[in-house]
Order: sequence, then C-alpha cells, then structure tokens
Amino acid sequence: MTSSELRNPPLDTARRLAEDGDLDGAAAILAELAADPDEPDRAQAAVGLAVVLEERGDLDGARAAARAALATGHPEYAAQAACHLAQGFEREGRAEQARGAWQAVLGLGTAAYVPLAHLALARLAVQAGALDEGEASLREAGAAAVAAGDDETAAHAAQQLADLMLERGEPGEAAEVLLDALEAAPAEVAPRLRVQLGIAHLEMACAEFAGAVEDGADAGTSALAIELLARTLPLRGRDDDAEHVWAYGLDHEDETLAADVRLRRDRDT
Repeated sequence: MTSSELRNPPLDTARRLAEDGDLDGAAAILAELAADPDEPDRAQAAVGLAVVLEERGDLDGARAAARAALATGHPEYAAQAACHLAQGFEREGRAEQARGAWQAVLGLGTAAYVPLAHLALARLAVQAGALDEGEASLREAGAAAVAAGDDETAAHAAQQLADLMLERGEPGEAAEVLLDALEAAPAEVAPRLRVQLGIAHLEMACAEFAGAVEDGADAGTSALAIELLARTLPLRGRDDDAEHVWAYGLDHEDETLAADVRLRRDRDT
C-alpha cells in the first residue's frame, strides 16, 4: 500500500470494489474524488475512473475522465491518461486522434512512457506507409529506452527497426542495428535478435550471390553462386524466386555453366 492510499482510504476502497466487480460502486467513489479540485489524488482517481468507465462500456465518459487526468499535468497519471486515450483511439482505428494522444505523452516527458509513445508513433507511421517517419520514431524509442535504463524496450525497438530495414531491402543496416542491440539486450530477448541477425545475413548472402552472377564470373563460380542463391531463397520463403534462378542457370547461353548448374540441381534427385 502506498502512502497515498494510506492518506486516502476511498481510493483504496474504489480499487477493491473494482477488483470485486462492483464497477458502479468504484465509479461513484472515483468520480467524487476526481471532481474535487482540492483532492491531492485527483489525477490518480481520474485515471482509475477512466479505466472503470471503459470496462462498463461508457467510452465517452472514460475519455472525459482521461482528459481530466491529462489536464492535471501530473507526471505519472497524466501520462497514463494520455496512453489510455491513445490506445483506445488505436483500437477504433482513429489514427490521427491516437497520434495526437501519443504526442501528448511525449509532451509530458515522463521517462517511463516516452519510449512507449515513440514505439506507438512508429507503428502508426508504418501503417500509413511513412517508413522514414517510422524509422525515426523507432530510433527515438531506442534512445529514450536506453536513457531510461529500459534494456528490454530498447531491444524491442531495435527488433522493430531491423524488421523495417529488412522490409526496405537494407539488410546490412539491419545487421548493424541488431549487433548494437545485442550488446545490452536482456538474455530473454537476445535469441530473437540473433534469429533476426541470421535473417539479415541470409539477405546479404542472397545479394552477394546475385551480384557474383551479375558481375559475369567464370562459369564454375557463376554456377556455384546460382546454386547457393537458389538454395538460400527458400529459407526466406521465396520458392518462386528460387525456381527462376534455377531456370536462369539451366537456360544460360553458356553451355558449360548450364551443364554445371544442371549437375548441381540434379544432386537432389
């Protein structure tokens, strides 16, 4: 129990009522506390009221309560209220309103919530196709998480940033982000980062194999590059591309190269 709850038993009573399923009773207590301008726990009560009203299905009332909490400017509960608003807007697909609420979180500057807001803004940007904006927000999320000592969120931001870079065809940049993240990543999230790093390396390998073929290497080297590319692409779910690579080699005008590719492919049969 916090010192705030010791000073304000009604707040604790409201919490117990809500946990026991008496949402009406909890809402009545919280509404009274939130309406009192002299109440020291007014912001906390308003956030609690927003949660309770949302559970009751009163979305308009919940938003009004959250906005009241936000208006207090309380570093903790105003930030919680802005997050509550933003998440509700996102669930309803109201991207612009959600973006505004997340920006309000940033405006409050509460360190624990800044990375979350940047991650959310990145998500909204990517959904809107604004990949550059999404990348910038993910970098800001990672930096804010590192500053707050939140290694797990920093790793999460790096994971999303790497995914975005892979989607944009930038595996080298993705690998750099992941290597940096692995230096401080918690043990429980490191395996996922390592898998992503492996994927980035596969993408880089595919690019190098394709480059070797395009550069006009000797027949033996080109045949090896074609085989490696054709066998690696399915690992990335690109079976059709792999078949096109095999076909390119089998139909190549250089008969020596085509014969070598045929021997390499026929090893599977």
